[in-house]
Amino acid sequence: MTLGTLGSIAERTGGRVIGDPDVVLERIAAVDDVDAVTLTFATDDRYLRAALASKAGAVLTDATLVTAGETYGKPLLAVASVRIALADLLAALAPPRPAPGIHVTAAIDPSAAVGRDVTIGPHVAIGARARIGDRTILGAGVVIGADAVVGADCLFHPRSVLLDRCTAGDRVILQSGATVGSDGFGWAFVEGALRKIPQIGNVTLGDDVEIGSNTCVDRGQTGATSIGPGTKIDNLCQIGHNSRIGKHTALAAMNGLAGTTVIGDYVQVGGQSGFAGHITVGSRVTIAGGSHVWGDVPDGSKLSGRPARNHRDEVRGQELLRKLPKLFARVDALEIAIDDSSPKAQ
Repeated sequence: MTLGTLGSIAERTGGRVIGDPDVVLERIAAVDDVDAVTLTFATDDRYLRAALASKAGAVLTDATLVTAGETYGKPLLAVASVRIALADLLAALAPPRPAPGIHVTAAIDPSAAVGRDVTIGPHVAIGARARIGDRTILGAGVVIGADAVVGADCLFHPRSVLLDRCTAGDRVILQSGATVGSDGFGWAFVEGALRKIPQIGNVTLGDDVEIGSNTCVDRGQTGATSIGPGTKIDNLCQIGHNSRIGKHTALAAMNGLAGTTVIGDYVQVGGQSGFAGHITVGSRVTIAGGSHVWGDVPDGSKLSGRPARNHRDEVRGQELLRKLPKLFARVDALEIAIDDSSPKAQ
């Protein structure tokens, strides 16, 4: 599929062309995979320099990086936000949705309710009294448990799972291997042995939630584990039982939330971060990757480190640690000098 001329792309994205608007482009790719018919993209000065030096036919970039009157040697498309423009352009290039229909190998309980224009792939299993909303797509091997509810326009990729009594709002995406509604990690010692505590709660996913591949969202021991509207959780994350995550929060890969962790709205968490259980993280918090969050976090905080603390304090602490070898060397030198000048040494 041809993207079209740079001028036509500018009309679709509300951008401004600098250079030849008639250059024809066929695809979009990162700067390390380009040719003369590629539109590449740059979100900062470093990437813009690399894109201009590449073989790309044109560069999509933020308007803030473009200097009026300067020549760039390659056509540019300046937009208010590269990421938003990419989202629009790549959506137009996405493969078409599969045709509605139910595969002959699907196992659907007679008491389940399936909406209009639903696509159900091979070997899908839908339990008793489950409800599937209109235009939802269930890929091969998807499992929908008994009494589960799936909203409209959802996309469940192959082998994803929404277990008994769990609910997903509209436009929810489960990537392959995502498991929603697994048992929480609840045990008690009884006569020197671990005894499982039944996990009888559920999971609720708000509208527009996305759960990454091989991420597990445990059901509540009682009550619900909940994830708010618009929240995105990356691959290989663990969301413990009875945790609550607010709206429009983003968790990068390999995050782990122990049970009953509460995270507010508009929070951003870098990868490989861990959260102790029974803590509350406020809204609009930013947590750097690899952080260990052991206690409550106020609204608007920026944290990093192990344990996590104010990011500026952590950076200063790391800077001071790097100076320790020189400090030890100076102390050693001072001790030698003192010893050499002492009366005993003379």
